[in-house]
Amino acid sequence: VQLQASGGGSVQAGGSMGLSCAASGRALSFYTVGWFRQAPGKEREFVSSITWNGNAYYADSVKGRITISRDNAKNMVYLQMNTLKLEDTAVYFCAVHAIGNYDDASRYAYWGQGTLVTVSS
Repeated sequence: VQLQASGGGSVQAGGSMGLSCAASGRALSFYTVGWFRQAPGKEREFVSSITWNGNAYYADSVKGRITISRDNAKNMVYLQMNTLKLEDTAVYFCAVHAIGNYDDASRYAYWGQGTLVTVSS
């Protein structure tokens, strides 16, 4: 599976941004897909994941501000981010889950290149 995250850019704090994850090579229909992020000098951290049938999970730090969704027909997963904070600045990655805990990056088998989100004051 090849994944490509897109939609990043610069936004002011309090603003919104939508990210997309496009998959090719295999249908995402039966997979859980997750979003992770990595800020400079920090470890990659879980943001959100969505199961094949639409069950969504969120990190506490983004709960209420971020919504994950998917369109299996288009082989796409989306991340809508609202009320962005400075600490949301990071490279955002989408990944296909393999086995185990959804919030554990090591449990994901395929990763996209990432897209940079910069939140400024």
